[in-house]
Amino acid sequence: MKTLFSIIIIFVFAISSFSFIFLPKDRQHSPSFGDEITTSFKVSGVCGMCKDRIEEALYVTGVKAATWDRKSKMLSVTYKPKKISELKLHELVAGVGHDTEKVKAKNEVYKNLPDCCLYRDGVQEHHD
Repeated sequence: MKTLFSIIIIFVFAISSFSFIFLPKDRQHSPSFGDEITTSFKVSGVCGMCKDRIEEALYVTGVKAATWDRKSKMLSVTYKPKKISELKLHELVAGVGHDTEKVKAKNEVYKNLPDCCLYRDGVQEHHD
């Protein structure tokens, strides 16, 4: 009886391991409830005020951390995909006036940014 039980356990383990190997890489670990993932994407901005605004836009439920690097223009966000989508992250940032790779800020919002934050003028970096 113990031998039969052991064989069944080994068989189940072997089948589940075998099928895992052949799953596409992006499906081998899909986030379950409570899991956090980190993503990075480009966000337009030029100064310290931009950094504060971009990071504060993501102070919402589901986001654990958000850090924008002024030199690289890259935003790193750790979030729970069960609570907030990646597209929503882009929309929140664009909503405060900063273009992302996926969502462009509305012109009305962009025009209301302080002069030092107007990145569409071709200036790559303002000194604050």
